[in-house]
Amino acid sequence: MAGLFVTFEGTEGSGKSTQIQLLAKRIEGVGRKVISLREPGGTPIGEEIRHTLKHSAANTGMCAETELLLMNASRAQLVREVIKPALEENKVVLCDRFFDSTFAYQVHGRGLDALQVQRVIDVAIGGTIPHLTLLLRVPIEVSENRRATREVQASEKRDRFEEQDREFFKRVEQGYDSIAASTDTRVRSIDATRSVEEVHEEIWRWVESLICTPSTEGERAWKTIGEYRTSGPG
Repeated sequence: MAGLFVTFEGTEGSGKSTQIQLLAKRIEGVGRKVISLREPGGTPIGEEIRHTLKHSAANTGMCAETELLLMNASRAQLVREVIKPALEENKVVLCDRFFDSTFAYQVHGRGLDALQVQRVIDVAIGGTIPHLTLLLRVPIEVSENRRATREVQASEKRDRFEEQDREFFKRVEQGYDSIAASTDTRVRSIDATRSVEEVHEEIWRWVESLICTPSTEGERAWKTIGEYRTSGPG
């Protein structure tokens, strides 16, 4: 038995948090130990960085390069403090966002150079590649409506990312389009406009196929990530 690393990607309001919770319960039901994480965050250092990136009153003038480096500082800590040890202990690791988000948000959204961003990511992840990435897709109109509903219901502090304009999120969506169209076999694109139950069942079909034998898919992910890096995110 080997550890399994599954990441969830998608625009704001795509339902990642809900699906991670459902999947964690399903995996625990078949006797596997699960750990659920989020980016940025997941460690004491990472949560401090998350506050700086998203909620701090001092972050309004943050430049794109600072955002990139802080994101990957949090990621580097998460990989070494939590993800690698958990995989070595044969656990299933579920993570709300990983390096694909950096391509969507910092390369496409912010306009940073893809090769420079890749170099930063390489340092942060230290060779740790997901076995499976589940990309939850919703149209930008659905994302906007869900974000608006969440803002009304939430008691959390302001979120710097959700304050971005529609053009920013259109560029992010284009970034995810590029990821979905890539030849990387670890990425599975899922229509998240369907019911929560329908989306969960499709996710479970992908995860169930790996839950006992993730190593083969992991080796395949290691091979295909090189092709994705060469071609870039778009």
